[in-house]
Amino acid sequence: MTKDNHRQQFPALANKAYFNYGGQGPLPEPALEAIYQAYKRVQLGGPFSGEVGAWVVQEAMLTRRAIASELTVPPETIALTEDVTVGCNIALWGIDWKAGDHLLLSDCEHHGIVASVMELQRRFNIEVSVCPLVATLNEGDPVAVIADSLQPNTRLLVISHILWNTGQVLPLAEIVKVCHQTTVKVLVDAAQSVGVLPLNLIESGVDFYAFTGHKWWCGPEGLGGLYVSAEALADLHPVFIGWRGIVTDANAKVLGWKPGAQRYEIATSAYPLYAGLRSAIALQHEWGTIEERYAEICHLSKYLWERLLELPDVECLRKSAPEAGLVSFRLTNGMPHKKLVDLLEKQGIMVRTILNPDCVRACVHYFTTEAEIDKLVGAISIAKFSFE
Repeated sequence: MTKDNHRQQFPALANKAYFNYGGQGPLPEPALEAIYQAYKRVQLGGPFSGEVGAWVVQEAMLTRRAIASELTVPPETIALTEDVTVGCNIALWGIDWKAGDHLLLSDCEHHGIVASVMELQRRFNIEVSVCPLVATLNEGDPVAVIADSLQPNTRLLVISHILWNTGQVLPLAEIVKVCHQTTVKVLVDAAQSVGVLPLNLIESGVDFYAFTGHKWWCGPEGLGGLYVSAEALADLHPVFIGWRGIVTDANAKVLGWKPGAQRYEIATSAYPLYAGLRSAIALQHEWGTIEERYAEICHLSKYLWERLLELPDVECLRKSAPEAGLVSFRLTNGMPHKKLVDLLEKQGIMVRTILNPDCVRACVHYFTTEAEIDKLVGAISIAKFSFE
């Protein structure tokens, strides 16, 4: 499929230059139709009927399989959640914390995760420290920084696979190896990596990998997941508990948890979203392999990075070509970043601000075009005159 034909399936791309895939990807028309048809089927069958109940079980199974195939893991290791944050909270709160335990996170984690860790610290009197990964964007070794920050009482490392603010791709397998040498488990915020990087979570050795479908997979908001390795499953207790995660006998007596990661699922969800996410994932496969899509993302992000370097009042955070689709830059002429973002949006060009570090972030996907990038760079070049 050509890129032009591929793009025509995304209604949101018809009237704008879109660079916010790291915030939310546009939903393709086939996914919209799949969601509509699924809702319609539920109503025609009866929302609470034996027929629809069996259909829900089947939809969940198919969705776990589709996700597991993308992550190269068994389906039983996948719990369906609402989003990345829910997945991270399942892992964070499911550990049997003791006073004096140590949790390590990086200085590039999303504030939603930082707030969760702060509440863990308050409630369980654990120790929390932050390792300086932002300083390794252009020089230094993130693996060494993490290794030096581990303590004898460290139980969990919390990191992102791709840092949401700078776009740095962390060497996950090497980090996990270092942590597992001292029995430290690793929780990954995969908001920016799923749908971008070729992944094999079994080979990486990671314990917990929380992701969403509404960013780089361009699926519906409200559906994500959590991978829990077979080794980590035994020590991670369910936090949010409902009928989907438990086993009962014929008299509804609770017997225990479901055998796999399904034990972390809760209760009624927007089941038609399952069909929407599977449709969105399937559409990705119509444009090459994951390796080819990732290569195209890197090609386009490099093109954007090189074009930005041509502008006298723009400084890219990275001093070398980006490793993924996130390209962060700052203005050096004093123009507030929020003002630039607002000016661009009025022209149908969507980017966003990042507060720490203070910068603007533009995201490119494999179906971004060089013409869109040229339009963005041209608009940034002109925007400075409205400030000066």
